[in-house]
Amino acid sequence: MRTELNESGERTRSQWHRRLRPFVFLLFLAGLFTPLPAAAADQDTNEESTRVKEGYLLDIPNPLTSGSVADLLARLGRLSESADENARVTVVLRYPIDSDSGGTIHFEDALRLARAMTQPELRRIRVVSWVQGTVEGHLTLPILASDLLVVSPSAVIADATKDESSADETIEASYQTIAARRGLFPLPVVTALVDSGAELAMVSKADGNEVFASGDELDRLRSSGQVVRETIWSSANAPLRMDANRLRSARIAAGIVESPEALAELLDLAALNSLDRSTSSGDPKGMLLEIVGSINDSRSRRWQSNLSSTLESGDINTWIISIDSPGGNLNQSATLAGWFSDPEPPLQTVAGFVQAEARGDAALIAVSCRPLYMRESARLGGPGAQAIDATDVRRNDELIEQIARTTKRPSALIRGLLDPSLEVYRYTNRKTGRIRYATAEDLRAEEVLRGGDELAGGDEANQDRWQRGERIELGNGLSASEAISLGLADAESASLDDVSRRVGLAEKPPLVSDRGLVRWVERLGRNQGLAFLLLFIGFAALSTEANAPGLGFPGFIAAVCFAIYVWIKFLAGTAEWLELLAFALGLTFIAIEIFVIPGFGVFGVGGLAMTILGIVLMSQTFVLPRNVYQVEVLTHSIWVALGAAIGTVAGFFVIRMMMPHIPVLSGLAMEPPDSQKVNEAEKLGDYAYLLGQNGMTTTPLRPSGKAKFGEATVQVISDGSSIGTGEPVRVFEVHGTRVLVEAVEETPAEQVSREEASDV
Repeated sequence: MRTELNESGERTRSQWHRRLRPFVFLLFLAGLFTPLPAAAADQDTNEESTRVKEGYLLDIPNPLTSGSVADLLARLGRLSESADENARVTVVLRYPIDSDSGGTIHFEDALRLARAMTQPELRRIRVVSWVQGTVEGHLTLPILASDLLVVSPSAVIADATKDESSADETIEASYQTIAARRGLFPLPVVTALVDSGAELAMVSKADGNEVFASGDELDRLRSSGQVVRETIWSSANAPLRMDANRLRSARIAAGIVESPEALAELLDLAALNSLDRSTSSGDPKGMLLEIVGSINDSRSRRWQSNLSSTLESGDINTWIISIDSPGGNLNQSATLAGWFSDPEPPLQTVAGFVQAEARGDAALIAVSCRPLYMRESARLGGPGAQAIDATDVRRNDELIEQIARTTKRPSALIRGLLDPSLEVYRYTNRKTGRIRYATAEDLRAEEVLRGGDELAGGDEANQDRWQRGERIELGNGLSASEAISLGLADAESASLDDVSRRVGLAEKPPLVSDRGLVRWVERLGRNQGLAFLLLFIGFAALSTEANAPGLGFPGFIAAVCFAIYVWIKFLAGTAEWLELLAFALGLTFIAIEIFVIPGFGVFGVGGLAMTILGIVLMSQTFVLPRNVYQVEVLTHSIWVALGAAIGTVAGFFVIRMMMPHIPVLSGLAMEPPDSQKVNEAEKLGDYAYLLGQNGMTTTPLRPSGKAKFGEATVQVISDGSSIGTGEPVRVFEVHGTRVLVEAVEETPAEQVSREEASDV
């Protein structure tokens, strides 16, 4: 039988193989003719072309001292270390408008800066000197060490040795060496700049070439007859002064600009950010905040409080925000994002790192950080813990625009991350080729502001200026590479250590909160395996409790396990909810101890302990006090807890005394029994009080039976005679429980009265 089944299975598989062969062949052909490598190459090219390039702007101190040089080089060094391997960061050194106002600049300080600018340690930095006014003295030396020179219309570079009493060959040799390394200034110009006695001229030679010549070389050209025309730039014994037009005409300066925006456009940069905003003066000191799990009001307030406390000392100037969150509260995320996007002194840098995901409103927090790094497998945006609609996004439009301006990120893409229904397209300017991301509504609104008619010609004007490309799919979020290509993230990073190094920190900074217990509790709250274990223990304890009388320890354990399970699954596993849960559960246990199982057992002790724990934890933001203020807060919390405990005990006694006298609660109270009645009830029997009493038989006495005396019916024995039912008897002797009775003769009146009573 098994052989027949095997043969049947083989035949079935063979039939399926024959049917699938044509489809496999077609897929193979499709794979051969599909231009996957080209598409991948195009995608890489597009990502590279759309990557946002930004530079940094740094003012040269005036005067330039040894301390300011050390600080400047430290900032440049940290920026060089944080730069990518295959890209150079542009740093613009802006020179003061009047260099003479700051005092004398020593040659050694200027030489130290110039040498460092030409060393391999700063190879990842492209140094651009921007001269806005007159630069004289040794401040000209760092200009010679620059990769590029840009000037303002009023710029002048003059007399490098004006502060020196006499010409020095060592100084001239140093200038020549620095200039030769960069090749920005011709060497004859450098000679005239250092030696005011040297004549400098631009010479047009017979072969058509134009060169600078000075000193002996100029005399040789003149005597050889090769000079067709010459333009004197500086006469002998007259300091050389080069204005913006001369520098540009000699192609020493790359351009003449009047503003940082024009300079950024000249350098093909999206923006120039102040280097002071990205690399703080002095050694950077940072703190790390972990936004893990869902976002809610209480957690957001705790994060803000902990971050604010780090700035009180004035030493912290860098925050790193590590994000692994599905979101949960757009309002709180917007509050944090607005704070992170525009840090105030002493805070200089708020860097972000997406560990695994930043979904929903958590994406707004991520893009507000600058720079933003993402792990290669991380996800930015996509459906999160809170359902966000277009109305919620429009309500935060102003904040989103502010974040977009301060972080230089496309506002339409930020809105699209929050609202998946928003249609965001890639637009290309038909005239300049500039690429932007926007919605059709954004373009129409801009056209209206430009003076166009939204109804008559707005769309046509937009089509003339902008060519619409593909739609940017944001509904399922973005990968790290996609976010970087769109300008929503800056780079990929493998770890927090790498992020710390990139922002200039020596190592990963400490966490903002010293509440290690809180972090441990919240890690437990994210442990789904623990939730399953608690559910198992809870049902096991509940089963044990069901098989035992009353409520005891298993019931207490079951209630605690189920409560923690609800905390993990439905309350996000946060420390704040655990504090509230402990307080509420403690009060519930105390109520059970009072009204259900009076006494002082496990529910009473456990409930009291949990109530005190909840009060203490909710009254402070730390576990172990580290300063005088925290000691005071802890002392206050302990007194509050002690007061609550004393009030609870006092409440027990008050309720015990007052409950029997309260009509509504009297049924729940058990009156203590009368001691005399208890003693009498505990005896075997005492019928001495029946001696001499008259009663009525309820059964025939032959000789024993029963008789009724008042309301009591007792076992009696006659004196030996037979007495019928309903006959009067009298007790004449009692021995413990042995009651002896005798018949009683009735008078006619008593007999009539008894018969009438029986008839009734």
